[in-house]
Amino acid sequence: MKHLLTIATGLAILATSSTALTSCGKTDTVIVTPPSNDKVVIISENIKSNTTWTADKTYVLAGRISVEAGAELTIEAGTVIKGQAGSGANATALIIARGAKINAVGTTTKPIIFTSIADEIESGYSSISSPNMDDNLNGLWGGVILLGKAPASLKGDVTEMAIEGIPPTDPNGLYGGTDAADNSGVMKYISIRHGGANIGEGNEINGLTLGGVGSGTTIENIEVISNQDDGIEFFGGTVAVSNVIVWNSGDDGLDTDQSFGGSIDNFVVICGGNTDHALEIDGPEGSMEAGHKVSNGTCVGNSASELGDFRSNAMGAFENIYFYGFPDPAVDGRGDLSLSSGSDLTFAAGKLTFKNLEVALPAGLTDLTKVLKGGVDAYGKAVAEGANTVGASTATFKGWTRCDAAGVLPN
Repeated sequence: MKHLLTIATGLAILATSSTALTSCGKTDTVIVTPPSNDKVVIISENIKSNTTWTADKTYVLAGRISVEAGAELTIEAGTVIKGQAGSGANATALIIARGAKINAVGTTTKPIIFTSIADEIESGYSSISSPNMDDNLNGLWGGVILLGKAPASLKGDVTEMAIEGIPPTDPNGLYGGTDAADNSGVMKYISIRHGGANIGEGNEINGLTLGGVGSGTTIENIEVISNQDDGIEFFGGTVAVSNVIVWNSGDDGLDTDQSFGGSIDNFVVICGGNTDHALEIDGPEGSMEAGHKVSNGTCVGNSASELGDFRSNAMGAFENIYFYGFPDPAVDGRGDLSLSSGSDLTFAAGKLTFKNLEVALPAGLTDLTKVLKGGVDAYGKAVAEGANTVGASTATFKGWTRCDAAGVLPN
């Protein structure tokens, strides 16, 4: 069966299980023929009992697939999961619902890969790189959505809400609650690629969405590349996430909302040509307030990108972060870190703090206040590119990430 897929590249691309992606015109259609053999498992129904996906097979999501409450999905190291083409209500995604768990533990030699059906990489791969995909392709499927029962600051002080990117009629898309220590499982050494399909105007799925995910959950060593929306977005929750790398996101690299109360440690954001902000930080939407800690990061800019936008009464501590490669804000208003929409007030009140920010200024610019705005410059300093003393430990990402294989990993 063939599937039609709209993408944002302006190219029509033909993909089958045996041919590489090739340009064949100027329309916006991708035709994909899923392979059919004993090594491929089509997943078309929700997972309602404990299930294991093994590395000797490739798994294809035929729609919006939920692991329902009470069930656990185990994914073996080296397994490849692919999303079929789809948009709107038919956008493909893997959802771990509240009360369900994921046990997805890859390794440094065999990460678990989520990608598009157009990707010819299969489970049991010998190389982590796709044999046919351009690293700029995005929006080819949805993404991974992990939901939990931890608190989120929601409008109207409700305790639960439908997650962004999923139709509100789907009960498996609810997140939020009162259990800060909620456990949604384990995700380690995961690479998520080419996602972000639209479900409606301005409503795309993030590479990895974390809604109300509790501190009992383990999330570390995560890569998201070429997602049409944000790389990783946090909606409330208390989870501690470490060792994450986002490359070429279509909106923001890392985005936090609704009083995320956990932490992000050791991260890299590599902006692409359509990346809006390396960091977008929002605060509470209800009366519940919580701040999070973001530390030990390296953000690599692009001519279209900003360092960060702190808005909606953002709260938290941002420490030991290095920025370089961003444009001069005087040119078109990009390339700065700004406080807006009440974040100037939380900054003044000590609810939003900064420490040890280092910025390699663009050529010809010597005034740090033009980049770190609203008084944040007092907590940063200008450094020559490559002379930073803070930032991510990028050795963590060597060997198992597509970013490393593609040569874009910062030194």
